[in-house]
Amino acid sequence: MTGAGYAALVLLALLLLGAGFLLGRRTARPVRTSDVGTPVEHATFETLHTASLAAPPLRAGLTEESARRSARRLRSLLGTDALCLTDRDRVLVWDGEGEHHGRQVMDQVRDLLASGRDTAFRSDCDDLDCPLRWAVAVPLTVDNRVLGTLIAYAPRESAVLARAAGEVARWVCVQLELAELDRSRTQLIEAEIRALRAQISPHFIFNSLAAIASFVRTDPERARELLLEFADFTRYSFRSHGDFTTLADELHSIDQYLALVRARFGERLAVTLQIAPEVLPVALPFLCLQPLVENAVKHGLEGAVPPPRDPGSAAARETPTRITISAFDAGSEAEVVIEDDGTGMDPERLRHILRGQGGRSTGIGLLNVDERLRQVYGDDYGLVIETGIGAGMKITVRLPKYRAGVHGS
Repeated sequence: MTGAGYAALVLLALLLLGAGFLLGRRTARPVRTSDVGTPVEHATFETLHTASLAAPPLRAGLTEESARRSARRLRSLLGTDALCLTDRDRVLVWDGEGEHHGRQVMDQVRDLLASGRDTAFRSDCDDLDCPLRWAVAVPLTVDNRVLGTLIAYAPRESAVLARAAGEVARWVCVQLELAELDRSRTQLIEAEIRALRAQISPHFIFNSLAAIASFVRTDPERARELLLEFADFTRYSFRSHGDFTTLADELHSIDQYLALVRARFGERLAVTLQIAPEVLPVALPFLCLQPLVENAVKHGLEGAVPPPRDPGSAAARETPTRITISAFDAGSEAEVVIEDDGTGMDPERLRHILRGQGGRSTGIGLLNVDERLRQVYGDDYGLVIETGIGAGMKITVRLPKYRAGVHGS
């Protein structure tokens, strides 16, 4: 379409819009000026809306799919005839007219990819009808690494387009940087979960299997049940999918863990669960509560006196350790409390642990869970721990019922 034809079409549209507006004023209720908005407000809204639609694909990183899904909206932001996105090796997408120019792009941006500096160039083309005669290319840079380029094409040289392309490219870089942070966060969470899995003590596994073996002759049915509990517990703890789980699944795994502990310690361990059914679907970071219960067992039971050889002996029944696990509704949050009446801990030592100064083998579960809660929900949601030497330990975990990006799997 020629420039004159486009202008005539726009004029016709404005005339029709004006006629419709006047007709509407006669047949409908009066329209407040605040409902219509100024042209500047409309332009601002359209720009922000277009940018918001382009952002989600880019949060996946600079890929062929993300480039394809965002290119048209990026071109709309610039109001240019064509737009191209590349990585360091190839053209990811071409949107707009003159797609045949894509064959030359990588040669034209080779120096830019090496230097990281904006460049403008004339777009040589043998097609006399092709409107693309000039282009500006801007690097897409994250952490001083050039990941690719954004190239805007126009009929003629334009300083305004050059500045606009620079601003849009910087906005794209912010989205790509957020994508890198998302990947780093995922890798960090995976590393932390691997650390928790490594913390599942070989001694616990050995002692659980030994306890199961002790029932093979005396109570084969109990041995079979415990073996199934052990299989389900390890399957859940070492699952390979999902950063998050539900409170119901986490508590079920904890129940299996405690069944194995009770098989070893018998009546020396008394567990009370107080769970409000309405909080069971609440999502939380995977393996978030189990380490806290394991800590309660370690410091409340195993740290007190050596376990007897026979879990059913009189000595085993003398001084039971009590662990209470509560989960209840607290408005917009679910609150989980894990409490034991065991040996407790020196508060100063606990502070060292939560600062990461407790050593590789000391309190890794508490530190890991505290850091992950703060990372997912913010610093207001770290562990709240009350303890003292000989005074047991009480750990409170607050979980928002709804948080973007947090859902059980």
